[in-house]
Amino acid sequence: MPIKHQLQQLPTLKEQALTTLVEHRSAYTLESCELNVFETHQAAEKVSLVFDNLVLTSMLRGKKVMHLFGKQGFDYLPGESVIVPPNELMKIDFPEAERDNPTQCIALAISQEQIQTTVALLNERFPKVERNACWSIDQEMFHLVNNQDLADIINRLIRISINEKNREKDVLAGLALRELLVRLMQTQARQLFESNYVSLATNNRFAHIIKYIKESIREKIDIDKLSDKACMSRASFFRKFKEEFGYTPADYILKERIRLAKDYLRNPLNSVTQACYMAGFQNLNYFIRAFKKEVGLTPKSFQQQHI
Repeated sequence: MPIKHQLQQLPTLKEQALTTLVEHRSAYTLESCELNVFETHQAAEKVSLVFDNLVLTSMLRGKKVMHLFGKQGFDYLPGESVIVPPNELMKIDFPEAERDNPTQCIALAISQEQIQTTVALLNERFPKVERNACWSIDQEMFHLVNNQDLADIINRLIRISINEKNREKDVLAGLALRELLVRLMQTQARQLFESNYVSLATNNRFAHIIKYIKESIREKIDIDKLSDKACMSRASFFRKFKEEFGYTPADYILKERIRLAKDYLRNPLNSVTQACYMAGFQNLNYFIRAFKKEVGLTPKSFQQQHI
């Protein structure tokens, strides 16, 4: 399970400032987007919500159960985001909302023009490796776990929408929206490949690379060998991998090794040193530093909390 990066919570409103206890809405309108902050202070079921534009929603606090596309509801928690297409009806349950424990969620409605111009720019200047692949927002990959880059840019857009008072506000928001869309598509690409790399490996060179990395993660992995397997020069391989996924092949290998080390650390029979080398790290001190930077805890502290 990838690490969930939670967004910065906003102050909740006092009850006398609320027009309703269920999905009270505060709206901040800009040229290319509208930020909506929703608060719910009592339990409720099947609350309807729909937007004219594509919406990125992100949970700040509490728990919802989301019903989308006529499918069974799913838990929606802080550290997660959901992409909702234009005119798609959301049905939302609030099983735990209370006056002292409200839910809080943002819904960022993004203009279709902003999406189209950003996607067209990416397809023109940064074409994907596979000829039949294009940049696009995948509406099938709608439930996302926030990574650090995605959480950072959403937080920045919230600050611009709510706090910025200068005349350049719309310009700043437009630039941030462009980055947000890139991060969204990179996050979707990573989740798609993580879930389907085996089936995609025969037709997509990056899926083939991810499959090889996962199968070889406990061994030393030669980056030059990866570029050879992708039938690309080293420079092109690095550049295109980072464009499509948001981080370098070396970063991906590190994250995979830390994910594996976490699995080993959950077993009390494994020491930190054993987890380090079993996950493919060659140096214990480097492993401890890298683990703490990625997870926020030392390997030992992580193990003590998860046994």
